[in-house]
Amino acid sequence: MTTETRAPGPQAPDTQETAKQAEARRRAVRPRDAATLILVRNSATGSAKETEVLMGRRHPNHRFMPNQWVFPGGRVDRSDGLVRPPTPLRPEVLERLAKACSIYRANALALAAIRETFEETGLAVGRPFEGALKRPKDPAWSAFYETGVAPAPDVLDYVARAITPPVRPMRFHARFFMADAEHARGTLQGSGELEGLYWVPLQEAKGLDVPRITAVILDDLEDLVEKRGAERPVPVHIFRHGKPVLVFD
Repeated sequence: MTTETRAPGPQAPDTQETAKQAEARRRAVRPRDAATLILVRNSATGSAKETEVLMGRRHPNHRFMPNQWVFPGGRVDRSDGLVRPPTPLRPEVLERLAKACSIYRANALALAAIRETFEETGLAVGRPFEGALKRPKDPAWSAFYETGVAPAPDVLDYVARAITPPVRPMRFHARFFMADAEHARGTLQGSGELEGLYWVPLQEAKGLDVPRITAVILDDLEDLVEKRGAERPVPVHIFRHGKPVLVFD
């Protein structure tokens, strides 16, 4: 059964769709598939432990969300669907992803999250491998395998998905994944797309200048960290008639 609720926060009266909203919806740009990987770690603070997340600030010259704090991520490339990792997505993660796309696309989304994280942070989420593996000719994936590890999508948890509102000139259908930092190899460096990379306590991250969707995902992430290992519905953040709506996969 699908559950639907209005997103939290002040809401306008539930009126019919305006002519302007209807026109914006008709002209809406088709959202492109994108994937984000949230790396988390526990940092000892006295006798307690708090979760930290890896975030960076987008370059001011970016057309999309300039100067805002985000997680590593980006669009799915054709090469992402050609990667054949030795350890695939866990069955329960694949099943939930495939509710909104094909199995082939679900695997490509997970690999895109790993590749984009490597490009933007220098950290390769994977395991050492021996022998020959099928590798795409894409330069980004060639650089990834040169680290001596193969991607490990089986360590990913599925946090949420979200679709950019129809009124935006750039739209994405994004899937958000999470992985423990212990699975990431390498040194923080990145491509320069994110200005500075920092491990930020989860509660402090909510106070940064983040896009609205990032703030919402941080709430989803807090719930997942608390209930990790337990069965939970995957939140889906969408817009209908100009208003944020929450449904579940």
